[in-house]
Amino acid sequence: MTHHIVIVGGGAGGIELATRLGRSLGKRGQARITLVDANLTHIWKPLLHEVAAGSLNSSEDELNYVAQAKWNHFKFQPGRMCGLDRARKTIQLEAKHDAAGVELVPAREIAYDTLVLAVGSKTNDFGTLGAAEHCLFLDSRDQAERFHNLLLDQYLCAHAHPQQEGAGQINVAIVGAGATGVELAAELHHAALLMAAYGLDGIRPENLNLTLIEAGPRVVPALPERISRPVHSTLEKLGIKVLVGSPVQEVSAEGLRTANGNFIPASLKVWAAGIRAPEFLRELDGLETNRINQLVVLPTLQSSRDEHIFVLGDCAACPMGDGKNVPPRAQAAHQQASLLAKSLARRLEGKPLLEYRYRDYGSLISLSSFSAVGNLMGNLTGDVMLEGRLARWFYVSLYRLHQMALYGTFRTLLLMLSDRLGRSTEPRLKLH
Repeated sequence: MTHHIVIVGGGAGGIELATRLGRSLGKRGQARITLVDANLTHIWKPLLHEVAAGSLNSSEDELNYVAQAKWNHFKFQPGRMCGLDRARKTIQLEAKHDAAGVELVPAREIAYDTLVLAVGSKTNDFGTLGAAEHCLFLDSRDQAERFHNLLLDQYLCAHAHPQQEGAGQINVAIVGAGATGVELAAELHHAALLMAAYGLDGIRPENLNLTLIEAGPRVVPALPERISRPVHSTLEKLGIKVLVGSPVQEVSAEGLRTANGNFIPASLKVWAAGIRAPEFLRELDGLETNRINQLVVLPTLQSSRDEHIFVLGDCAACPMGDGKNVPPRAQAAHQQASLLAKSLARRLEGKPLLEYRYRDYGSLISLSSFSAVGNLMGNLTGDVMLEGRLARWFYVSLYRLHQMALYGTFRTLLLMLSDRLGRSTEPRLKLH
């Protein structure tokens, strides 16, 4: 029987791995590759803040798993994983229901010879009182689109009823000044300018009140302070209120209260601070997890308790050798997918597995069309700080590299050409 590799999770790492293995082992008939995901399409998670602001149309930039599987010699199975039987080497998938609760697909099992878990992460609200009830999160396309629809509803209401009390103001609070929070704040400011340009002038750009709240002493705390300073300065120049050293203590329908007693009124509240892996990982047939539900792995990316199970991306607690784990970044998932594509081929040949070593190539923070800030790290360049148009170009190129891994160079160039042509025939902001 042909060796069966099952990959659960079609995020950046999972879909890249399935594509690479399909093009090599699947195409040659050396293994069967199956990708499992609860959704039918993939969108690059670092772009969700653009979906939320409306500057990216998710239906145009999504990848269809069924088509990708057909083109790249792997199979796709829709479903949400809910259990694991290591002795029988099977995973369990939940039953699927329609909107009325009628069962469409019964619960089922999929057998594997090698299992790869790439189920990503979710936002961690740290149990903050009221956060789950009153905050929006940006963990998925659906959540990002929900935020965009709520924002657009307020604009359309103000446009239709300009004299209505309070219609000309929107207060938005974003908790967490990491990459997601900072990029969302800048993108929303840009969206406000575009809304006015398209004639939705019931709310003027200066009346979209954006507040970015960070518990730590500075914005983008994961990056060097020399990058944090220009980011903070640019945000304030855009009119975005930045509060640092202000952990949120409670969230209500009216706004947020910080530990130092400040109250920030907000009709729209986004929580973008911290991550945790999905809860179901804690109950996967004895696999070892850490305090944020990540599966503990060896340097080979094998689970610490089962050599037949590999883990990559945000859901993996992968040691770096300095007492810390690999940070949850898209570049880490890309590196791990590339390594596992080689390692799993070696495993079929009975060769030793490769060990993963994280390589930090720097980080870039997009400030919408206004600028970008970050650093690039490499053997030849060292640590080089970038800002402005050049940094923005490098930021956009990260997404193009992801597309090249999935589509190949020629099709990616066609997509770039299509995007360029579309700018002259489509609005720069999604208005529906």
